[in-house]
Amino acid sequence: MSAALTFTSPPPGLDPLVDFSLDKIDGADGLYALQANHNASLRLYVLDTAVYLPDYRPAIPASHTDALNLQEEREATFLVVANPGDGGTTVNLMAPIVVNPDTGRCTQVILERGGWPVRAELADYAGQ
Repeated sequence: MSAALTFTSPPPGLDPLVDFSLDKIDGADGLYALQANHNASLRLYVLDTAVYLPDYRPAIPASHTDALNLQEEREATFLVVANPGDGGTTVNLMAPIVVNPDTGRCTQVILERGGWPVRAELADYAGQ
């Protein structure tokens, strides 16, 4: 997937930015660069949870799915921010980016329930 994404509100720490491009990283299925349209130096790496964390499907409040015009939560694409490091890659499971793949509208949801970690070792969760 390579797409234009528009957040319903700026992601935490990125105010006032809402328009981003999501670009595939060659040779790494399910890994993307999320880059701000109006600030080319701002780039995050995100993983498609369907590829790397197939069992990760946190409950998303209806207010968020309604704002994205999703009839059902299962229509959503879930992305999580990835932080590569020398000791491995961590992912933020507490704040997934929920995307309506048909429209490109998305939101970053801060999960209040479920005990999801902010810095989860990807290797500990992948394939569960």
